[in-house]
Amino acid sequence: MVTGYWSLEKTPPRDGLCRAVCLHPSPSPFTSHPLRVATGFTILEMLIVLFLLTVVVAVVFPRISLTEDLSSTGRKLVGVLRTVQGLATTSQKPLKLYLDIDQGTYWMMLVEGKEERIPLDPAWKIPRTLPESIRFTEVSIGQDKRFSGRVDVSFFANGRIEPVTLYLMDAKNNLLGLAIDSLTGRIRVSDERLDPPLNPIIPDRVRLLLKANQQGGAGASQRGLVPNQ
Repeated sequence: MVTGYWSLEKTPPRDGLCRAVCLHPSPSPFTSHPLRVATGFTILEMLIVLFLLTVVVAVVFPRISLTEDLSSTGRKLVGVLRTVQGLATTSQKPLKLYLDIDQGTYWMMLVEGKEERIPLDPAWKIPRTLPESIRFTEVSIGQDKRFSGRVDVSFFANGRIEPVTLYLMDAKNNLLGLAIDSLTGRIRVSDERLDPPLNPIIPDRVRLLLKANQQGGAGASQRGLVPNQ
């Protein structure tokens, strides 16, 4: 397509016809050549886009955590407690959840009379581990506080759980507490210290029914109470 302005030109008469005034398009010196039409972004536009992307990344990326944080670990642990409670109820068999405070690991064991064995569920064949930056700092069964060693929490077939309060801490010393009410099964989660459960600990005569033989406790790993890692 030719762009420009129109010029007037008189044409000589032909065959007795009168003169006619014709309009002919002529190129305009003020119009740009078609080959100069832009076909992409200019360097300035590309620099502006890159600058905006840099600002967005600088603002958003620090808020994205590539590892599990304290709250997500707490939610996962609450899910574990609910899962073990549900398994004890559906199977009508007592279960135990072992917590190794020093190693930051936990695993489930099935209680059959005076013996304990690893559940058939493949998900519990090996102990589960807390994220590297998170650790157990304290586990309390009733009024019995533990800051190291191994602790076991009993889950009964009627859905009841031993009253337990445990605390998690991350590398920045942020605290997260979980407390289980034995009577209602309610789990409280808080980023502050929690009051110990008011309900009493499970009576010893009941716990004796769940205890393994006298080689339990320290000798648990020798009897297979700790799944192979």
